[in-house]
Amino acid sequence: MHVIEAKDLSLHYGELQALKSISIEIPEREITALIGPSGCGKSTFLRTLNRMNDLVPGVKIDGTVTYRGDDIYAKDVDVTTLRKRIGMVFQKPNPFPMSIFDNITYGPKLHDNLPKNELADLVEQSLRKAALWDEVKDRLKKSALSLSGGQQQRLCIARALSVSPDVLLMDEPTSALDPASTTRIEDLMGHLKTEYTVVIVTHNMQQAARISDRTAFFLTGDLVESDLTSKIFSAPQDERTENYIAGRFG
Repeated sequence: MHVIEAKDLSLHYGELQALKSISIEIPEREITALIGPSGCGKSTFLRTLNRMNDLVPGVKIDGTVTYRGDDIYAKDVDVTTLRKRIGMVFQKPNPFPMSIFDNITYGPKLHDNLPKNELADLVEQSLRKAALWDEVKDRLKKSALSLSGGQQQRLCIARALSVSPDVLLMDEPTSALDPASTTRIEDLMGHLKTEYTVVIVTHNMQQAARISDRTAFFLTGDLVESDLTSKIFSAPQDERTENYIAGRFG
Protein backbone atom coordinates (compact mmCIF):
# COMPACT_ATOMS: atom_id res chain seq x y z
CA MET A 1 0.00 0.00 0.00
CA HIS A 2 1.46 3.37 -0.93
CA VAL A 3 0.67 6.49 1.06
CA ILE A 4 2.00 9.14 -1.31
CA GLU A 5 2.29 9.06 -5.08
CA ALA A 6 3.88 11.64 -7.36
CA LYS A 7 3.02 11.48 -11.05
CA ASP A 8 4.81 13.51 -13.75
CA LEU A 9 5.74 16.07 -11.09
CA SER A 10 7.73 19.02 -12.43
CA LEU A 11 8.74 22.14 -10.53
CA HIS A 12 10.19 25.45 -11.72
CA TYR A 13 11.72 28.23 -9.65
CA GLY A 14 11.19 31.01 -12.17
CA GLU A 15 13.15 29.90 -15.27
CA LEU A 16 15.05 27.14 -13.44
CA GLN A 17 13.55 23.66 -13.66
CA ALA A 18 14.35 21.91 -10.37
CA LEU A 19 12.25 18.73 -10.89
CA LYS A 20 11.58 16.98 -14.19
CA SER A 21 8.54 14.68 -14.49
CA ILE A 22 9.09 12.75 -11.25
CA SER A 23 6.92 9.66 -10.76
CA ILE A 24 7.31 7.62 -7.58
CA GLU A 25 5.23 5.79 -4.99
CA ILE A 26 6.05 6.04 -1.26
CA PRO A 27 5.04 2.83 0.57
CA GLU A 28 3.38 2.81 3.95
CA ARG A 29 5.42 2.26 7.14
CA GLU A 30 8.75 2.05 5.39
CA ILE A 31 11.73 4.39 5.27
CA THR A 32 12.33 5.81 1.80
CA ALA A 33 15.70 7.53 1.38
CA LEU A 34 16.26 10.21 -1.27
CA ILE A 35 19.93 10.39 -2.31
CA GLY A 36 21.95 12.31 -4.88
CA PRO A 37 24.54 15.08 -5.14
CA SER A 38 23.89 18.60 -3.81
CA GLY A 39 21.42 20.56 -5.91
CA CYS A 40 19.92 17.44 -7.54
CA GLY A 41 16.33 18.18 -6.43
CA LYS A 42 15.92 15.74 -3.52
CA SER A 43 15.10 18.38 -0.88
CA THR A 44 12.89 20.25 -3.36
CA PHE A 45 11.00 17.01 -4.00
CA LEU A 46 10.64 16.33 -0.26
CA ARG A 47 9.11 19.79 0.21
CA THR A 48 6.51 19.18 -2.52
CA LEU A 49 5.08 16.37 -0.38
CA ASN A 50 3.61 18.76 2.20
CA ARG A 51 3.52 21.89 0.07
CA MET A 52 6.43 23.66 1.75
CA ASN A 53 7.41 24.99 -1.68
CA ASP A 54 4.20 27.07 -1.62
CA LEU A 55 6.21 29.48 0.53
CA VAL A 56 8.76 30.13 -2.26
CA PRO A 57 7.93 33.09 -4.54
CA GLY A 58 7.69 32.30 -8.27
CA VAL A 59 7.40 28.55 -7.86
CA LYS A 60 5.37 26.66 -10.50
CA ILE A 61 4.33 23.05 -10.07
CA ASP A 62 2.89 20.68 -12.71
CA GLY A 63 1.76 17.08 -12.37
CA THR A 64 0.13 15.55 -9.31
CA VAL A 65 0.98 14.50 -5.77
CA THR A 66 -1.63 12.39 -4.02
CA TYR A 67 -1.79 11.52 -0.33
CA ARG A 68 -3.96 8.47 0.34
CA GLY A 69 -5.58 9.01 -3.05
CA ASP A 70 -6.35 12.73 -2.67
CA ASP A 71 -4.63 15.43 -4.73
CA ILE A 72 -2.76 17.59 -2.20
CA TYR A 73 -2.58 20.51 -4.67
CA ALA A 74 -6.36 20.66 -5.16
CA LYS A 75 -7.83 24.10 -4.49
CA ASP A 76 -9.91 22.99 -1.51
CA VAL A 77 -7.01 21.40 0.43
CA ASP A 78 -6.43 22.86 3.90
CA VAL A 79 -2.62 23.15 3.94
CA THR A 80 -2.46 23.39 7.76
CA THR A 81 -4.29 20.06 8.08
CA LEU A 82 -2.08 18.56 5.36
CA ARG A 83 1.06 19.56 7.26
CA LYS A 84 -0.38 18.06 10.43
CA ARG A 85 -0.75 14.72 8.62
CA ILE A 86 2.61 15.04 6.82
CA GLY A 87 5.04 16.47 9.35
CA MET A 88 8.57 17.73 8.72
CA VAL A 89 11.91 17.74 10.52
CA PHE A 90 14.57 20.05 9.13
CA GLN A 91 18.32 19.81 8.69
CA LYS A 92 19.17 22.14 11.56
CA PRO A 93 17.34 21.60 14.85
CA ASN A 94 14.89 24.50 15.21
CA PRO A 95 13.28 24.33 18.65
CA PHE A 96 11.08 27.28 19.54
CA PRO A 97 12.60 29.66 22.14
CA MET A 98 10.32 28.37 24.89
CA SER A 99 10.26 25.48 27.35
CA ILE A 100 10.59 21.83 26.33
CA PHE A 101 6.98 21.29 27.46
CA ASP A 102 5.68 24.25 25.42
CA ASN A 103 7.55 23.11 22.31
CA ILE A 104 5.68 19.81 22.36
CA THR A 105 2.26 21.28 23.18
CA TYR A 106 2.44 24.15 20.68
CA GLY A 107 0.98 22.14 17.78
CA PRO A 108 -1.68 20.23 19.73
CA LYS A 109 -2.92 23.47 21.34
CA LEU A 110 -3.18 25.00 17.88
CA HIS A 111 -4.89 22.04 16.21
CA ASP A 112 -6.73 20.03 18.82
CA ASN A 113 -7.64 22.28 21.74
CA LEU A 114 -6.71 19.54 24.22
CA PRO A 115 -7.54 19.94 27.94
CA LYS A 116 -4.56 20.64 30.22
CA ASN A 117 -4.58 17.25 31.92
CA GLU A 118 -4.16 15.51 28.55
CA LEU A 119 -1.26 17.73 27.50
CA ALA A 120 1.10 16.29 30.15
CA ASP A 121 0.39 12.75 28.91
CA LEU A 122 0.92 13.84 25.32
CA VAL A 123 4.27 15.44 26.17
CA GLU A 124 5.49 12.26 27.85
CA GLN A 125 4.23 10.07 25.04
CA SER A 126 5.84 12.24 22.32
CA LEU A 127 9.18 12.49 24.14
CA ARG A 128 9.21 8.73 24.74
CA LYS A 129 8.62 8.10 21.03
CA ALA A 130 11.55 10.39 20.27
CA ALA A 131 13.76 8.56 22.84
CA LEU A 132 14.21 11.76 24.84
CA TRP A 133 11.91 11.39 27.88
CA ASP A 134 14.46 9.93 30.29
CA GLU A 135 16.93 12.73 29.55
CA VAL A 136 14.54 15.67 29.99
CA LYS A 137 11.66 14.52 32.26
CA ASP A 138 13.02 16.53 35.21
CA ARG A 139 13.45 19.78 33.26
CA LEU A 140 10.37 20.14 31.10
CA LYS A 141 10.00 23.78 32.13
CA LYS A 142 13.59 24.62 31.09
CA SER A 143 14.29 26.30 27.76
CA ALA A 144 14.55 23.93 24.81
CA LEU A 145 17.57 25.97 23.71
CA SER A 146 19.52 24.58 26.71
CA LEU A 147 19.55 21.09 25.14
CA SER A 148 22.46 19.71 23.10
CA GLY A 149 22.19 19.64 19.29
CA GLY A 150 21.23 15.96 19.21
CA GLN A 151 18.66 16.45 21.94
CA GLN A 152 17.23 19.47 20.14
CA GLN A 153 16.78 17.39 16.97
CA ARG A 154 15.01 14.64 18.91
CA LEU A 155 12.85 17.34 20.50
CA CYS A 156 11.91 18.55 16.99
CA ILE A 157 10.98 14.96 16.10
CA ALA A 158 8.87 14.74 19.28
CA ARG A 159 7.22 18.05 18.36
CA ALA A 160 6.37 16.70 14.89
CA LEU A 161 4.93 13.51 16.45
CA SER A 162 2.80 15.41 18.98
CA VAL A 163 0.10 16.19 16.40
CA SER A 164 -0.23 12.51 15.38
CA PRO A 165 1.10 12.67 11.82
CA ASP A 166 0.83 9.83 9.34
CA VAL A 167 4.02 10.65 7.43
CA LEU A 168 7.29 12.14 8.67
CA LEU A 169 9.52 14.01 6.20
CA MET A 170 13.14 14.45 7.33
CA ASP A 171 15.51 16.74 5.45
CA GLU A 172 19.07 15.63 6.30
CA PRO A 173 18.12 15.37 9.98
CA THR A 174 21.57 14.24 11.16
CA SER A 175 23.90 16.34 9.00
CA ALA A 176 24.49 18.91 11.76
CA LEU A 177 25.02 16.28 14.48
CA ASP A 178 27.96 14.36 15.94
CA PRO A 179 28.31 10.59 15.27
CA ALA A 180 26.78 9.52 18.62
CA SER A 181 23.68 11.70 18.10
CA THR A 182 23.44 10.48 14.49
CA THR A 183 23.39 6.86 15.68
CA ARG A 184 20.63 7.64 18.21
CA ILE A 185 18.46 9.26 15.54
CA GLU A 186 19.07 6.41 13.08
CA ASP A 187 18.01 3.92 15.79
CA LEU A 188 14.99 6.08 16.50
CA MET A 189 13.94 6.04 12.83
CA GLY A 190 13.99 2.25 12.88
CA HIS A 191 11.39 2.37 15.68
CA LEU A 192 9.34 5.14 14.10
CA LYS A 193 8.64 3.21 10.90
CA THR A 194 6.53 0.73 12.87
CA GLU A 195 3.97 3.54 13.26
CA TYR A 196 4.81 6.14 10.60
CA THR A 197 5.83 6.39 6.97
CA VAL A 198 9.25 8.08 6.85
CA VAL A 199 10.86 9.87 3.90
CA ILE A 200 14.42 11.05 4.50
CA VAL A 201 16.79 13.13 2.40
CA THR A 202 20.38 12.19 3.14
CA HIS A 203 23.72 13.03 1.56
CA ASN A 204 25.22 10.11 3.47
CA MET A 205 24.98 6.96 1.37
CA GLN A 206 26.05 4.70 4.24
CA GLN A 207 23.13 6.10 6.22
CA ALA A 208 20.70 5.37 3.37
CA ALA A 209 22.06 1.83 3.11
CA ARG A 210 21.79 1.30 6.88
CA ILE A 211 18.33 2.62 7.64
CA SER A 212 16.12 2.70 4.55
CA ASP A 213 13.87 0.09 2.96
CA ARG A 214 13.79 1.88 -0.40
CA THR A 215 16.12 4.36 -2.05
CA ALA A 216 15.46 6.88 -4.82
CA PHE A 217 18.43 8.40 -6.66
CA PHE A 218 18.05 11.95 -7.97
CA LEU A 219 20.36 13.69 -10.45
CA THR A 220 19.94 17.21 -11.89
CA GLY A 221 16.18 17.21 -11.26
CA ASP A 222 15.58 13.72 -12.64
CA LEU A 223 14.61 10.64 -10.68
CA VAL A 224 17.13 8.22 -12.17
CA GLU A 225 15.82 5.14 -10.40
CA SER A 226 13.96 4.00 -7.32
CA ASP A 227 13.93 0.50 -5.85
CA LEU A 228 14.56 -1.59 -2.76
CA THR A 229 17.66 -0.24 -1.02
CA SER A 230 19.36 -3.64 -1.25
CA LYS A 231 18.92 -3.58 -5.04
CA ILE A 232 19.99 0.04 -5.52
CA PHE A 233 23.23 -0.58 -3.62
CA SER A 234 24.03 -4.05 -4.96
CA ALA A 235 22.64 -4.10 -8.51
CA PRO A 236 21.54 -0.64 -9.73
CA GLN A 237 19.85 -0.61 -13.14
CA ASP A 238 21.36 2.68 -14.32
CA GLU A 239 25.06 3.34 -14.83
CA ARG A 240 24.70 6.82 -13.31
CA THR A 241 23.45 5.30 -10.06
CA GLU A 242 26.33 2.86 -10.03
CA ASN A 243 28.84 5.67 -10.61
CA TYR A 244 27.37 7.79 -7.83
CA ILE A 245 27.30 4.92 -5.32
CA ALA A 246 30.87 3.95 -6.25
CA GLY A 247 31.93 7.54 -5.52
CA ARG A 248 32.90 8.35 -9.09
CA PHE A 249 31.04 11.65 -8.92
CA GLY A 250 28.95 13.77 -6.52
